Amino acid sequence: MSDLEKIDIRVGTIELVEDIPESNKLVKMTVDFGAFQRTILVGMKKERENPKEVEGKQALFVVNLAPKEMFGIKSHGMLWDIGYEDGIIPVLAMPEKPVPDGTRVG
Repeated sequence: MSDLEKIDIRVGTIELVEDIPESNKLVKMTVDFGAFQRTILVGMKKERENPKEVEGKQALFVVNLAPKEMFGIKSHGMLWDIGYEDGIIPVLAMPEKPVPDGTRVG
């Protein structure tokens, strides 16, 4: 198995984005993956004037990471976005048209 095949990336619909008042960059997302739902903490407060604008959108998420607790909330995944490493304001990595939640990348 290649290193890339070890990463479980799936499409999920962002159902809810909630502020984490104690953090100056994190928001709490509730994401639907079809057969399961996850809470995922995402550092997008400084990147978007209104983080709630992504509610209802599909995006790519890494779902097989060990849970990580921050500000008393467990995050069960990671948003896969585009641009951060290149120093531009990140955008969602998303399918060109709707696909079933939980669909795997690859």
